[in-house]
Amino acid sequence: MKKIILITFLLFTPITPLLAQQDKFITDFIERLENSRKYLNLVAEMMPEEHYNYKVTEESLSFSENLMHIGFALDWHSQSLLGDREPRVYQTDTVFKSADKTKVEMMARINQTFIEAIALMEQFNADNLDDELDYFGINRSKRQIFMLLADHITHHRGQMLVSMRLKGITPPRYVLYQ
Repeated sequence: MKKIILITFLLFTPITPLLAQQDKFITDFIERLENSRKYLNLVAEMMPEEHYNYKVTEESLSFSENLMHIGFALDWHSQSLLGDREPRVYQTDTVFKSADKTKVEMMARINQTFIEAIALMEQFNADNLDDELDYFGINRSKRQIFMLLADHITHHRGQMLVSMRLKGITPPRYVLYQ
């Protein structure tokens, strides 16, 4: 009788909630991050490599520096603040520096960083969203780190779009929910 009850339970109970009880906020964020990855890839692909070093002003980041800065911040926030890896140091990191990298190498690095961040977030324990950490001297929840990450990507991608327009290139059409 116990076997019949167990089999009936397993047959008629959705598996997904049993295997991965994911928070709606996290699943929505992952969807947004995946859409952002696709859109950023389009932006990076459309800019000719000869314009990757273009700066809107002397003190601005170049197109390639904005691209790689997005990658560094995505890696740092996801893997170090939300995950448990030792943080990279921006001043000494070479993985996310644009110098001596081709357009193809930069795009591959960014794409891989998004894939790694999404994989980490798929495993993120929703019970930890309200855990607080020191974020440059201010207490912030991990939920706030998720939101800050989305803002940061949008901010630097927006600068990349301006660079494209100033070079006479029409950016790809905006994609909703990213």
